[in-house]
Order: sequence, then C-alpha cells, then structure tokens
Amino acid sequence: MSGPYDDIIHLPRHVSPKRPRMSAHNRAAQFSPFAALSGYGDALRETARLTGQKMELDESAKAALDEKLALLADAAEERPEISITYFLPDKKKDGGTYVTAAGQLKKLDSIRRELVLLCGTKIPLEDILELEGGLFPAKD
Repeated sequence: MSGPYDDIIHLPRHVSPKRPRMSAHNRAAQFSPFAALSGYGDALRETARLTGQKMELDESAKAALDEKLALLADAAEERPEISITYFLPDKKKDGGTYVTAAGQLKKLDSIRRELVLLCGTKIPLEDILELEGGLFPAKD
C-alpha cells in the first residue's frame, strides 16, 4: 500500500532543542472542554431563586404595631429584650424574605426611622411586621 506520506511516515518525531518537553498532564489540558458560557449556570440559579414580596399591614395591625413602638420608646432606657420579625430586602433582585431578630433594644431612632439593637442590627420601622417581648401585653 502506498500513500502520499510514505516518504515521512517512518521518520523520527521532532524534538525541540530550545524548549523543554511538555508533561502529559499539560498536554491533555490543551484538549479539556471549554466553558464558552462561564457564569451562565450561576445566573440561571440566581434567576430560579425565589424571593417573597413585602406584605402590607391592614389598619388594625398598623395601629397595634404603633402602640408597641410607643411602649418601646417609653422603655428604651431599660433596654428591654425583644423579638422583631421584619422584611429583609434581597440584595440582588426584587423581593426579599421575612426574618426574626432577637436582642436588647439600644435605641428607637425616630429621625432615621429605625430600631437599633444592642448587637448593632438596624431595622427600618417600615419593614417591621411583628414585635414581641415581655414588655408587650399578651394576645388573647
């Protein structure tokens, strides 16, 4: 059988005198798959992640919350132990989630409209859903 490469098929392989021989591992890396859409999987997962919407309180719930905030303002110097359920906006997309923080009240800042806990957590008053603690009367 004869072919167009018969004259070179049995020649020794060329070895460069100037460059070191590449390891088999590095040679194989040249042929590894290429991720043309790098970051696409992360973007897809972020899009699929669910967030909730902020609930609007009715007038009676707003009034009850205002009463509790007034009690807190009066007792702020005593640093009462409280539990706050509030809406935490998502940093990457619309919506967020409701979380609960517990701790001692440091101050109720009416100028910045936020509640500050002793641990440093700051909660905007408009994001508060529920306040609980020994300071507040029990629900019936």
